[in-house]
Amino acid sequence: MTRTASAFWLNESGKGEVRQVTLAEPGPGEVEVRTLFSGVSRGTETLVFRGGVPENQYAVMRAPFQEGDFPWPVKYGYLNVGVVQNGDLKGRTVFCLYPHQTRYVVPETSVTLVPEAVPAGRAVLAGTVETAVNAVWDARPLIGDRIAVVGGGMVGSSIAAVLATFPGARVELVDADPAREEVARKLGVGFALPGNALDGCDLVFHASATEAGLSTALNLLAPEGRVVELSWYGDRRISVPLGEFFHSRRLTIRSSQVGVVGRPDRTYGERMAVALDLLADARFDALITGHSPFEELPEVMPKLADGEIPALCHRIDYGQDHVSE
Repeated sequence: MTRTASAFWLNESGKGEVRQVTLAEPGPGEVEVRTLFSGVSRGTETLVFRGGVPENQYAVMRAPFQEGDFPWPVKYGYLNVGVVQNGDLKGRTVFCLYPHQTRYVVPETSVTLVPEAVPAGRAVLAGTVETAVNAVWDARPLIGDRIAVVGGGMVGSSIAAVLATFPGARVELVDADPAREEVARKLGVGFALPGNALDGCDLVFHASATEAGLSTALNLLAPEGRVVELSWYGDRRISVPLGEFFHSRRLTIRSSQVGVVGRPDRTYGERMAVALDLLADARFDALITGHSPFEELPEVMPKLADGEIPALCHRIDYGQDHVSE
């Protein structure tokens, strides 16, 4: 008999729906996962939701288990935690870069075991913390560095959390939203509005996805300082202030993108394992700012996209079982 599961699909700008999809039987080397939680990565998923992926980036922006093609219809997402239902890993909690779906079958090599010290509800952050780990590997901060993170969204706050205990570092989260101060406090780092941020930085991570944020990042640098750019602007064009002091201070802007591992001696799997190990720290709970049942996702996603629901990571909660035959 045909088995089905429920999945969230985007149909057109601003609209989505829960569809019934065929659930295959797991074959050799495959696992079936029953989803416990998924997470909405608000920045990237909002861009996909509004159809803002540039046509020349369709291939680059594909999620590992995406179905459909940009702009729509598309099944998109990559923060999923569930329990394996078969094989040697049966009963184990795993993370997978899978969209919002109640059950799914993937190669066993595509899941990463969640350490026992990491609650399943927090493990949905693994994909974003992996981005933060990669950014820190790309940046290679030094002991005692003066560091700013401009943009207190999910990626920026994850970077601040990773760096919060870096030896001797001064770490400040910079955001135009005063409400982010409470997040910074919970993470154990400083906070400032853009006009009050500490300058003289050796290193600035930029993750605000705004032109003003990039200008702020450059303004905060000391001579020979570096901006690590993580923002994804989609189809928007921005102006970069390369006049004024950019050349006289010998500043650097470099990109960081999670599609390439920031260290040649590490694999994708090892990077993900590092991210999950870091999530044993309860400070990361500050990044989960709300949750909703899976069935409400078609109504919740537009509210996340337009800011009616302010969020860093919005967690989607799944019931006990969602498979039919």
